[in-house]
Amino acid sequence: MSSRSTAPDKRPNLFRQIRSLYTFTHAEFAWLPWVLIAVILGGIAVGVLPGLLIPPFQIWSVILWSVFGLMFGILMAMLLLTRLSSKAMYIKLDGMPGAAGHVLSTGLGRHWVASDMPVGVNPKTQDAVYRVIGRGGVVIVGEGARGRLTRLVNDEKMKVQRVASGVPINVLYIGHGEGDVPISKLTSTVKAFPRTVDAATMAAVVKRVDSVSQSLTSLPIPKGIDPMRARAPRPR
Repeated sequence: MSSRSTAPDKRPNLFRQIRSLYTFTHAEFAWLPWVLIAVILGGIAVGVLPGLLIPPFQIWSVILWSVFGLMFGILMAMLLLTRLSSKAMYIKLDGMPGAAGHVLSTGLGRHWVASDMPVGVNPKTQDAVYRVIGRGGVVIVGEGARGRLTRLVNDEKMKVQRVASGVPINVLYIGHGEGDVPISKLTSTVKAFPRTVDAATMAAVVKRVDSVSQSLTSLPIPKGIDPMRARAPRPR
């Protein structure tokens, strides 16, 4: 005799995800509902016009074109909502300790190896240094005040140079000052470095650097960021 499972369905609800996405984005952009309404109405107008202009005029044709326009408007509104949610996420992350690690570990793709854990951190000031290894070489990312990051950055550069001679090392600083990289452009800046390292060399560098890296289990990690709350939910 078979028994029916009473366990609740844990699959994500599409409408619940859309509502969460909307709420998350609306918190940063108060004008969001008016823009979404305008986009949907614009889609309907795009659909109605062909029904009115293409002869012969028939009411059922107008209705069909209106439905098409409505679906097109909803699609455009969802694309706009998703794009704005990404901007809202970066606004929330900007200036938060640990933001660089979260962005690097989730947004670079398979050609780069990164972690949300810093390779160097100042427990008093929460300044942190992150390391990324990929086809563009090694990128050291500093999060915090440049003056206080000098020692952490130099220590990491020396560590990498000892085991990865000849591999390009680039340094980026998160911020809004001259020469700094905003958190919203961090992944695109890293990906823009030219690919000068082949896949085999990249794997070897990752292994060598990891072998000489100090364990970070005892280091205090900067607090103040909750990636699960900072990341904009996306409908599936």
